[in-house]
Amino acid sequence: MSGLRPLHASRSAVLVAMAVLAAAVTLAMVGLRGPAPAQSQEQIVHEIAAGLRCPVCADLSAADSPAPLARQMRTQIADKLAQGDSPEEIRRSFIAAYGSSVLMTPPREGLGRLVYAFPFLALVVALGAGGVLLRRTLRRGPTTAAESRPARLTEADRRRVELALDRLRVEEP
Repeated sequence: MSGLRPLHASRSAVLVAMAVLAAAVTLAMVGLRGPAPAQSQEQIVHEIAAGLRCPVCADLSAADSPAPLARQMRTQIADKLAQGDSPEEIRRSFIAAYGSSVLMTPPREGLGRLVYAFPFLALVVALGAGGVLLRRTLRRGPTTAAESRPARLTEADRRRVELALDRLRVEEP
């Protein structure tokens, strides 16, 4: 009967690995797809402004900030869209004016790629570590009764324990 346990454990491990892989693939597909495209010009203005940081309120996007400068940015975005500029051209004009710190998310080029690659690298490392731990656990096999038995106390250890208990009894109120 003990020969069946490693086989059952390996089946469970395969099922867990398949579930984790399915979840990772699903998350990757959703992440790569991104948000649905905006429909109206107002939605496009909001989407562009949401990707730009308000220079006055550093913790808010230009879409959410009540600052007059953020309102000017939204108006400027709408004007540039009406002139036929693409959303990417509009973002580049704001980057030229304020620097790359105006972006709410890191750029997808240069060192900014590391920010986007890190979750996938962390997932690969975690899956690898999990696989190594699972393999070690399965190779080790079931423990024997001798391994799980506690060590026996020596006579010297027993005397020390008895003395400590006697001291506790004396010191009790």
